[in-house]
Amino acid sequence: MPPVTDDASVPSAEVSADRLMGGRVVLLQPRRGYRAAIDPVLLAAAVAARPGECVLDAGCGTGAAALCLAARLPKVEVVGIERDPELADLALRSVACNRMESRVRVVSGDLLHPPPEVRRARFSWVMSNPPYLEAGRSRLPAEPRRQAAFLESVPLAAWIAACLKRLACGGSLVLIHRADRLVDLCAALHGRAGEVTVFPLWPRAGEPARRVLVRARKGSRAPSKLLPGLVLHRADGGFTDAAEAILRKAEALPW
Repeated sequence: MPPVTDDASVPSAEVSADRLMGGRVVLLQPRRGYRAAIDPVLLAAAVAARPGECVLDAGCGTGAAALCLAARLPKVEVVGIERDPELADLALRSVACNRMESRVRVVSGDLLHPPPEVRRARFSWVMSNPPYLEAGRSRLPAEPRRQAAFLESVPLAAWIAACLKRLACGGSLVLIHRADRLVDLCAALHGRAGEVTVFPLWPRAGEPARRVLVRARKGSRAPSKLLPGLVLHRADGGFTDAAEAILRKAEALPW
């Protein structure tokens, strides 16, 4: 059933109220700037947390991935950390709209210098949809908030190290990123985590992957795996049945 919302979800000139995962999640987000699409839904679907475990959403933005995960796994707790206070406030309002206050918390702060409630915790899972673009090497969006969402404020290796630091030993990190940054992702994980599993996201059958999901386990020395991945779109542009099952029906990623 779609969540019951209150007046906080009413759209305004600056904020829209959108639905994800077939209407299971209401997300408040700015009308201008970065707007969540399918990446956070796929990221949440890649987390196989068990009942009672706690997941950190590193750089949670307006809370899309955190809310999708909580909707799919109702016995899991989620903590989101976001350095932009306005986005963190929207995430908190979305939590209230979805009536998930008992299971989803949003903390305003910097992942590399987290507040005590995050710094002292050790999470079973950390998931993250970090900025994709390297500073000085990419053409930037004109809108400042889109720049903040897409442009790395710290090197990718430092972001991954900060995520791993928040994990308990044996915990898992899940990232979604550009496929052309896979070498950087693997290099940042090398020596810090093992059992690296790569799950390509193919736009259409026969086309190169543009995104990858990467999972790694802290403290593991198990070998890496490259999985078949997921084809997102049919030739006519619609989502494949397998993608629909994840994006609309809240099924888990098949890995």
